[in-house]
Amino acid sequence: MASTVLRASARAATRTVQRRAYATEVSDKIKLSLVLPHQTLFKSVDAVQVNIPAATGDMGILANHVPSVEALRPGIIEVVEASGTKKWFASGGFAIVHPNNKLTINAVEAAPLEDFSAEAVRANLAEAQKVANGNGPEEDKLEARIEADVYEAIQHALGAR
Repeated sequence: MASTVLRASARAATRTVQRRAYATEVSDKIKLSLVLPHQTLFKSVDAVQVNIPAATGDMGILANHVPSVEALRPGIIEVVEASGTKKWFASGGFAIVHPNNKLTINAVEAAPLEDFSAEAVRANLAEAQKVANGNGPEEDKLEARIEADVYEAIQHALGAR
């Protein structure tokens, strides 16, 4: 009889351990780290929401988001904090949503959106398109096409300010 009670207790304890504990980890903030190869822009900053230009489409990340890894295309990373919103243009990279409300964004390059001049972007885009459509070496034309894609994304982001 005692062994039957012990086995039943052990089974009950095992079922309790196997349950997920997501409900106890509820938070309304996500800890954001936004890093470049040469600089850390945000380090474990509390954010209400982070919007990213994922390769599969724009994506909003809130607290308790499912863990995932997302490739980034050129576009705006929007950080919504309790005190306001900050927008950064990133040329690409990866966003990693960790368990426990942590988000790490590794970007190749990023700059505050307000640092861009619409006139300079327009001029640089025209120059990149000229090279991409020109008669130069194929390597130069490919690099210019990538540059033009980034300038087009910046131009789009500036229009959406």
